[in-house]
Amino acid sequence: MFKWFKSGTPWIWVTAGAVSISLVSVLGLLLLIGWKGLSYFWPSPVYQWQLAAVDNTSVVIGEVYERKNIPVTQLEEAGVVLPKNYSEESVERVLVKVGNREQLSLDFMTLLVTDVVDEVLPLDVAVIERTKNGNFYGYPVAFSQAGAVTHELDAIRSHITSSMVEAQVMRDEVERLQKVDIGRINWRLEQLRLERRKLDMNGQLSDQQRRRIEAEQKQLEVDYDKLEKQLFSLRLKMERDQLIVRDMLGNDVAIPMAEILDLWFPNNMTLPEKAVHWLTQIKKFLTEDPREANSEGGVYPAIFGTVFMVLLMSILVTPLGVVAAVYLHEYAGNNSLTRMIRIAVINLAGVPSIVYGVFGLGFFVYMVGGTLDRLFYAEALPAPTFGTPGMLWSALTLAILTLPVVIVSTEEGLSRIPSSVRHGSLALGATKSETLWRIVLPMASPAIMTGLILAVARAAGEVAPLMLVGVVKLAPSLPVDANFPYVHLERKFMHLGFHIYDVGFQSPNVEAARPLVYATSFLLVSVIIGLNLTAIGIRNYLREKYRSLEQ
Repeated sequence: MFKWFKSGTPWIWVTAGAVSISLVSVLGLLLLIGWKGLSYFWPSPVYQWQLAAVDNTSVVIGEVYERKNIPVTQLEEAGVVLPKNYSEESVERVLVKVGNREQLSLDFMTLLVTDVVDEVLPLDVAVIERTKNGNFYGYPVAFSQAGAVTHELDAIRSHITSSMVEAQVMRDEVERLQKVDIGRINWRLEQLRLERRKLDMNGQLSDQQRRRIEAEQKQLEVDYDKLEKQLFSLRLKMERDQLIVRDMLGNDVAIPMAEILDLWFPNNMTLPEKAVHWLTQIKKFLTEDPREANSEGGVYPAIFGTVFMVLLMSILVTPLGVVAAVYLHEYAGNNSLTRMIRIAVINLAGVPSIVYGVFGLGFFVYMVGGTLDRLFYAEALPAPTFGTPGMLWSALTLAILTLPVVIVSTEEGLSRIPSSVRHGSLALGATKSETLWRIVLPMASPAIMTGLILAVARAAGEVAPLMLVGVVKLAPSLPVDANFPYVHLERKFMHLGFHIYDVGFQSPNVEAARPLVYATSFLLVSVIIGLNLTAIGIRNYLREKYRSLEQ
């Protein structure tokens, strides 16, 4: 036994067991987050409960959100009166998502099984996803199209299908008019205003330039009026059709088809139909904009902002880190100053990220951005252009945050290259810079990519510094559009990490938004894994490409 311990075999098994437990824990956590998040998009059955009260009988329609057993003593302490003949130690409590936000005060209700007279899965009950006020649960009873009312259920379903397609086309056209055509006019009007003010500030505004600017402004205003009339016409047309739905209170509610994004009958759907619906909902989650204070809709702006910011950060941090590492390893002497710089670089990796956020806000936003505004955008002041948090400053702040990782990794890669390779290149007549550019850096490129992978993994999940230097709850427009210069690095943006924080802790409807926290968390992990796998693929390609140099 002593020889067995002395051979080191037990420690091998302990190490293997620790690695296995870690892998199982990570995979289990990912599966839990994925299950909690992706199951949200599966069409849940809609129940109808008939409740018996002392004076009346009411009906509740909704989805079961949670079932939980509550001790009788806890209910009695809360003042809940149970039936006298009830002898169980606990009572099942059902948390029901009832929707119909404009009809009821809350999205959720709690029911005790002791109050339930009947529980059924009714057919033909519809779940209606709307542009506002959340989901609506009820029975379609009529369809009004240009004043003509239809009551037959099959005809109602046919009208709903065709009208939803038509409404979606009109919504897309409205969005195009607002964001592209009208947005371009507004952007050009603002550019003309700034141009006129700049010429006026510099004393260069002549009568000819004033007339030119005014003429272009008038023409843009005429074009704006035409587009506005077209927009109003589309909106009136979208309000033409209405779906009449009977809610759980027995009231007939008219819902304009312009507000209906989707409608399905979950209790009538087969398993393949539910699978198709599930995939459709996931696609909408990935491609649509958020609604209802981020508690509804998709997260496309947050996905775009996260990926774009990480790519911009990578472009900024890689040359800075590589140049610093090359200087420290290839040119700087081995003296006390160099050792102090290395110690400082290592210590920078341990600085809390919020400190980098404060630094980015003070240095990049207020100092550098404010200086740029005074020098190049004085006509826009006091409204700041670059002197406010935005995409560029967020990428620079995270570049400084992840710079030590890239420096250390690159230096490690440079130190693994044998000196004989450098000496051989110099002996063949190459200069030091040629040796560095053509031999050393290609051989060290896998190490550089390793540093970039670590930098991406850390930067993609950071939230605290971004809250100070650019990320917002809801960004009205993406940092990339059709207006010159097409890439607007001064704009604020959305981020998946901040979206998780906002939905989980700042949402006015926490219960309804909780599944979105899991879904967005799983998406953020997937995005980070995707970025890392891309970088790992590039690293492996470079490693194979320059393997001959190592040999």
